[in-house]
Amino acid sequence: MDGVSDERLQLLQQLDVKWAMYAIRERERHTADYYQQCKERLAAFGLQIYRIANQSVHNVPEITLNLPGRDEKVEEFCQFIRNLGEAGIHYNTYAHMGNGIWSSRRTAGRGGVTARELDIKDAQGHWAGETYKGQLTHGRAYGEEELWENYEYMIRRVAPVAEEAGVYIGIHPDDPPVYALGGIPRCIFGNFEGYKRAMEIADSPNIGVCLCVGCWLEGGERGMGVSVEEAIRYFGERKKLFKVHFRNVSNPMPEPWRETFIDDGYQDMHAVMQALRSVEYDGAIIPDHIPAMAGGQETGLAYSIAYMRALVQAVNNESGGRCSCENSTAVW
Repeated sequence: MDGVSDERLQLLQQLDVKWAMYAIRERERHTADYYQQCKERLAAFGLQIYRIANQSVHNVPEITLNLPGRDEKVEEFCQFIRNLGEAGIHYNTYAHMGNGIWSSRRTAGRGGVTARELDIKDAQGHWAGETYKGQLTHGRAYGEEELWENYEYMIRRVAPVAEEAGVYIGIHPDDPPVYALGGIPRCIFGNFEGYKRAMEIADSPNIGVCLCVGCWLEGGERGMGVSVEEAIRYFGERKKLFKVHFRNVSNPMPEPWRETFIDDGYQDMHAVMQALRSVEYDGAIIPDHIPAMAGGQETGLAYSIAYMRALVQAVNNESGGRCSCENSTAVW
């Protein structure tokens, strides 16, 4: 648990956070034994691990684009899932982008906070120390059907391992969604119909959705095919909603947009929480891509979690009872 202070864990405890995500960047530490050590450290502060983040098997070009080393990466992913199950950690977020998360710059918002902005005409992709830019980030244009074939190749190998290990995998939307970026269509996890087809191909109770509200809002109802509330109801009613990233943006594409505070974007986030309550969502909700406030990163984290907890209380009161969607998770 290098780099995480007792003071920060105490802050999470004071905020009444129940679950935490922990990122492990050293590949050699991705073992069931080390995960168990992480669990024990957090347990001392009343926290449980919801997810272990492993960049090595998240946004993997070898898998998404069928590049050399694909089978090795698929097996690494499978072993990661086995390790999680052995350690008693039952959830993982997976993203299927071949050339990273695209951004333009950081710009000022309310009160001078800084946050990510994207102008599709002036953007680059970034992931795990790599930068992707230009019309063809991997030397050629890729077709939609070959991307679907690559996804099916991977998911048919991973899904049985997840079922055996007792691990649920929530697949994150493309960020940003819809556009072909650097010659790679974002056709699978960049719209509602793509998600539906992907879930049908997986055909597994252990493969579902990590719904990043912010990414869905980037595409907007028109681009994604349905509103974020409709997506919650569809996936939630089918028990396919495993995790929610609770964030907002200034406006949908195609105009440039920036990330905002939960209460400062174009989406009514109370309506999002109401939709989660309506399907009796029982997974984690997390603050995500928090704008940088005065006072350091803990300020924005505390603000976001407090706002989320207030919304949970509000929708529970409106429904006349408690809801299991009371689990906040903090990211560090």
